[in-house]
This record gives sequence, structure tokens and C-alpha cells, in this order.
Amino acid sequence: MSEQEYQPPKVWTWDRESGGRFASINRPIAGPTHDKELPVGKHPFQLYSLGTPNGVKVTVMFEELLAAGHSDAEYDAWLINIGEGDQFGSGFVDINPNSKIPALMDRSTNPPTRLFESGSMLLYLAEKFDAFLPKDHAKRTEAINWLFWQMGSAPYLGGGFGHFYAYAPEKLEYPINRFAMEVKRQLDVLDRRLADNEYMAGDEYTIADMAIWPWYGALAAGAAYDAGEFLQVHEYENVQRWRKQIGAREPVKRGRMVNRTFGEPETQLRERHDASDFETKTQDKVESKD
Repeated sequence: MSEQEYQPPKVWTWDRESGGRFASINRPIAGPTHDKELPVGKHPFQLYSLGTPNGVKVTVMFEELLAAGHSDAEYDAWLINIGEGDQFGSGFVDINPNSKIPALMDRSTNPPTRLFESGSMLLYLAEKFDAFLPKDHAKRTEAINWLFWQMGSAPYLGGGFGHFYAYAPEKLEYPINRFAMEVKRQLDVLDRRLADNEYMAGDEYTIADMAIWPWYGALAAGAAYDAGEFLQVHEYENVQRWRKQIGAREPVKRGRMVNRTFGEPETQLRERHDASDFETKTQDKVESKD
């Protein structure tokens, strides 16, 4: 055993932060850390989120529904600052006991319906509005296959590759190689599927595309973890075609702005309460008033 090799104890104990980005908000127990009620706006849907890939899935879905004429899909999007521990407030934990964004309340039902896990939200909204989920049995099943594929695969990209490549306190060859190999395998899975299909479920744009694009579209664009060159993402030509096609959709452009706290100020709409907010309340306009 080398001096640097870690020997696990017989019983693991949490006696210090693990280091790296986000270490201060990681802990081995669940439940709230403080009492904090969540705000409630005027619309049927109340979304509590942040513009990470998992959050973008849901705001894209809402914007797609509204663009398709489903006016009952109007929503308020409230910012949850995970760096400050907003996800551990009692009101948030009441909706999502897993303390991860996003969390959603549908107040059009009696009693109101809580939703947590982004994939669950996409499926719920697709079924509620009969939209973005094929009616054909085989195509519907294929869309759900790929939705669940994303939910199971993305942790290897984010919590695996992204953590060890970009956020861990030190660079370690084994985990970086292990997860880089897995992420490239996943990109190859997508590339092969998209070689013969315009969208993930076939010839229809569905919630499967909305789920996969925020994670793997960003990766293919070189915007995730600054790892585009390392992973040679340009080689996945079908993924590149697909990610540009999805990214060109106006509802997708709007959805990725909501609850966004990084990037150019004009791309950030930190809270969304009305469609007009995209024109009047982006961060560049907010800052110009200060």
C-alpha cells in the first residue's frame, strides 16, 4: 500500500467536510436545517428551482407548454440558492424531502399536488396537458425509456465525472478516467440513437429531449465542466446536430434563462412570474436600475 492510498475504516464517520466545491452543503442526514416558508405567487404552478440542468428541464417544459397554447401552464419560478442552503428550509423539504432542486407545487388540484424529481415533473406535466408525449404506444414507451435513461445516467456525468474532473479538492487519475470512460460511452449511446432518429423517441420532440438536452447538450457544446476538449465532444456529430436543433427552439432559449444566476446578465431571469419578465426583468435590466 502506498503512503497516499486510502484505507477505509471499519465504520465510516462524518467528522469533517470532504473538501471541494459544494462541500459546505453536503451532509449524511436528511431533513430541514431551519424554518422557512416558501413564497407563493398567483399562478397554478409554483416552481422552486435553480438554473442547473435539472432545473432547466422543467422550465423548458413550461415554456414549451405555454408556446403550444396551454395557458393553464402558467407558473411562478422562485430562486432557490443552493449555495446558501435554501433547499434545507422547512418549506422546501415539505415538498422535496430529498432537498434537491427542483421542487414543484400544482395548486390547481385540491389538495395541491407536490412534485419532486425533475423526471417525475416532466411526466406529470406531459400527462396533465396531453403534450410532448406520443400517443402511439410504441413511441410513448420509447420516450419514457429515454427519460428514465437520462435520470439514471446523469449522476455519472454530474456527480461522477463533473465532481472529480472539476470540483474535487484534488485531481485523481482513477476516478477521472473511470467516469470519463463512462461519459464517452453515454455520448456514444446518444450518437448511435440520433444517427437514425431526429429526436430521442423517434420523429417527435418529447419530454425525453427536454430531459437529456440540458445535461448532454451542454456537454456537447463544451459548456459543462470546461471538458469539451478533454472529452473530444466534437466527434459525436449526431449529438451535435441534435443539440443545436433543440437549442434553437425559442421556448428552450427562454426556459434556460429562468432561475439562471450565471453567465451574461442578459441571459439571467432569476425569478419568473410573468411572460413579460423576459423583456423587463433580466439581470442586465435589474442592474441598470440599481
